[in-house]
Amino acid sequence: MFAVYLRLGFEHLLDLRAYDHLLFLAVLCAPYSAARWRELLVLVTAFTAGHSASLALATLGWVRPGAALVEFLILVTIAATAVANLAAVRSHASDARAAPITHRARYPAALTFGVIHGLGFSAFLRLALGSERSLFVPLLSFNVGLELAQVAAVTLFLALSFVATGVLRAPSKAWNVGVSVLGGAWALALATSRWPF
Repeated sequence: MFAVYLRLGFEHLLDLRAYDHLLFLAVLCAPYSAARWRELLVLVTAFTAGHSASLALATLGWVRPGAALVEFLILVTIAATAVANLAAVRSHASDARAAPITHRARYPAALTFGVIHGLGFSAFLRLALGSERSLFVPLLSFNVGLELAQVAAVTLFLALSFVATGVLRAPSKAWNVGVSVLGGAWALALATSRWPF
């Protein structure tokens, strides 16, 4: 049973048909280079803590948000992260003293956004569980699968950043702005068509 739900978690996060979580991770990683992997690790850990908590709460039935609202809010997290990236680029250019404040604010934001994404993960897991009586092993293994897939995705995005900025010599600012604008615009376009109210 552990291996089954581990695979489900891994494949769910990397499923290109449900790419919203990957798009979020791409935008989250956009400002970071491989040399800053420790900062990114802390940020991704905050995101992981958030989605692990809400995944457990929602799978156990303690929280039951509407699926349409959660899907919409996931798109909002992508757009908000993109805007934060662009604001940080602007603050670096205009006032270097504002940059540490903007950077510190990313951690509570990642934690909060993780809670929203965890609610999305739980909808899939609840469907996969069916009439399963024991929830502990499926919940644990699914979450481990998500984390392994997340590590793979973040590693891939850092490698792409290295190719773009290190091999092709694109400015890191241009890479950040490009990924953030594309990801944010895509999320906003989808959000307008999925307005749940």
